[in-house]
Amino acid sequence: MIQLDHVSWHIAGRAVLEDVSISIPTNTYAVLMGATGCGKTSLLEIICGLRQPSSGRVLLDGRDVTRLEPRERGIGYVPQDLALFPRLSVREQIAFAPRLAGMAAADQRSLVERLAGQFGITPLLDRQPDALSGGEKQRVALARALAARPKLLLLDEPLSALDEGMRSEASALLQGVQKEHALTVLHVTHSSAEAEALGQLHLRLVNGRLESSPTRV
Repeated sequence: MIQLDHVSWHIAGRAVLEDVSISIPTNTYAVLMGATGCGKTSLLEIICGLRQPSSGRVLLDGRDVTRLEPRERGIGYVPQDLALFPRLSVREQIAFAPRLAGMAAADQRSLVERLAGQFGITPLLDRQPDALSGGEKQRVALARALAARPKLLLLDEPLSALDEGMRSEASALLQGVQKEHALTVLHVTHSSAEAEALGQLHLRLVNGRLESSPTRV
């Protein structure tokens, strides 16, 4: 479960987020919408620990993580630019978090192969990021995020770089991943069609404030 308790974030005297309270139940696919600049990315960064709120608390599965480092929160985060490591192969990208966590080499290989198979990227394992298409990079970024075995997954416009023909396939992939891994997901998008296709819980930010009550589908 993701809970935000009266979270605000101010910068240079301007309120980017103001008194935001959200509760996203465990194993729910939630979608967050809002205009450019309304604070959606800032909200994700506060949840995963890349920013500290000016006030309020972040709770994950009932635990106050507001002051914890990102690596201590058990969150998988896929930013809008995907942030793949430029000098690492696909295999190394996926193995990065398990290696840092001290996973045995044989277990790392098994996990990489399993995730690569699930995301259809096994033939790409020895490629560098600059040799991948937009859709391939997206799959690698998702596999890398899941390799850390998170309970929570934050996605910032994960389908924005894909053409219309690929978005339907990618949406189905995200739904399947959420169900298979029993994830709680918060997915930022500008697309109402994307939100309708994916979201069990719909949220909207307007000028840094959560608009009305969440809508369940």
